[in-house]
Amino acid sequence: MSLPSIHISDAAKPDIGFKARLAARGIDGVTLLVLPAAVFLLALFIYPFFYGLWLSFRPKDGSVFGNYITFFSDPAFYGTISTTLWIAVPVTLFNLLAAIPVAFRVRLMRHQRLLTTILVLPITLGTVLVAEGLLTYLGPQGWFNRVLVTLGFGQARLIHNYWGVFLSLVITGFPFTFLLTLSYVTGIDPALENAASTLGARPAARFRHIFLPLLVPGLAVTFCLSFVQAFSVYPSAVMLGAPAGPTRVITIPAYQAATELYDYSMASAIAMIMGAILLIVIAIVLGLRSLAYRGPAGGGKG
Repeated sequence: MSLPSIHISDAAKPDIGFKARLAARGIDGVTLLVLPAAVFLLALFIYPFFYGLWLSFRPKDGSVFGNYITFFSDPAFYGTISTTLWIAVPVTLFNLLAAIPVAFRVRLMRHQRLLTTILVLPITLGTVLVAEGLLTYLGPQGWFNRVLVTLGFGQARLIHNYWGVFLSLVITGFPFTFLLTLSYVTGIDPALENAASTLGARPAARFRHIFLPLLVPGLAVTFCLSFVQAFSVYPSAVMLGAPAGPTRVITIPAYQAATELYDYSMASAIAMIMGAILLIVIAIVLGLRSLAYRGPAGGGKG
């Protein structure tokens, strides 16, 4: 005896909701949380970037590449590239090389949080406040020069030149570089170092053969982020440097074009050139990073 067939009408079929259809495509509530960040990124970065790029090709003379031709044909403009690199690269290297030994020492200290808090205080002060403080401290009547004169060394000129800008960027940039470096150093499993020490490896050998290969990829990222921060220097170059001379960085003509000449097209072109230089340097550094070790650094830690 055959069983009677049961027909379910369309109205009686279970309704698959909108959320279920999204989940079937791999989109759930957690994924939707990305939407506010995407809108924020689109509104505050992507749109202004492409608008600035479009504006840079609309100079006052009506030509398409007029701003770029003007920039690379005038030494007062293209000379700022080498000046900015001459400041940003040494500052970045100094902060990175100084952060490595400090991070190795701090990771072994009991009061690590307290010392880390003290080291990151300059970040909370801001570039302008640090520059104002250095103007007073390193000035002709500041404490630094008074101590030098008392000791018979004479005065040292450390403001309104290259070294004033250098010191300001070191003070404001080192905490940022240190925190990134410390995160990479503490992420390496101590068992790797203990094993090498048990096998008789000296501290220099342990650093060269264990820590350095594991740190290079992270240090490359730290270099890129620190370089971007140093390359965009402006307040320090104006307040502590010589903006019409050896510290005329690329941000100064961009600011002058936008606020003094009201030439937003030229200012946008200079900003695009800055972005291109940053991308070139970052691409080179990250390309060299690919030659280093890219495996796990934890060694099973955690």
